[in-house]
Amino acid sequence: EFNLIFDAGTGMKNLGDKIAGRELNYDIFMSHTHIDHVSGFPFFKPAYSSESRLKMWAGHLKPRGRTLKGVMESVMDSPLFPISVDVLESTIVWNDFEAGENFQLSDEVHLKTTPLNHPEGATGYRVEYNGKVVCYVTDTEHTPNQPDENILALIKDADLVIYDCTYTDGEFPSYTGWGHSTWQEGVRLCDAANVKQLAVFHHDPSHTDKFMDGVGDALEAMRPNGGLIAREGMTLEI
Repeated sequence: EFNLIFDAGTGMKNLGDKIAGRELNYDIFMSHTHIDHVSGFPFFKPAYSSESRLKMWAGHLKPRGRTLKGVMESVMDSPLFPISVDVLESTIVWNDFEAGENFQLSDEVHLKTTPLNHPEGATGYRVEYNGKVVCYVTDTEHTPNQPDENILALIKDADLVIYDCTYTDGEFPSYTGWGHSTWQEGVRLCDAANVKQLAVFHHDPSHTDKFMDGVGDALEAMRPNGGLIAREGMTLEI
């Protein structure tokens, strides 16, 4: 048995506290390594257990001559952090690949990847298991009126797509080049790719709960029973 974790933001702290000592094998797939996606890793309790085995994956660094291990060593280095990666007692395997490669993680679990449009690169993921498909697609910036063909191919017929919905279409022109998309573009992509459920993810910090409730109402109107707002601690069963 193994567990798939996508990115390592602040949620890694609570996740690690919850599963420490219970599970042993973790595959951690990074969309990219900007600070909001790696800041939780130094607080992931299983990383400090000699009984844990971690496989760390990244698809955006290799083409740029970088490694995931090197990046995480920088994150966990003075003066940013008081202890180094070398202190971690878990067995860690570092896997750098190029976005677009596919992997057979086990007899039953197949992983597909695609490059995303984000400053310094990012990777989108598709997990196929037991006839079900879940896709994790963040951080990426779309081109208006031009669907991303890589993403459409990745998410085709998926049961759940977790998509970068940082902005609204109205806000988007003010953030060109920032590397993020909109919830309406998420709807358009999921409709075009025959996706069952869209999870609106990667909220802009300036969006209040009231604002997100409004997005939820608009999403329900556009995709009745086919969309939801991602919330901290949410659990979904596919």
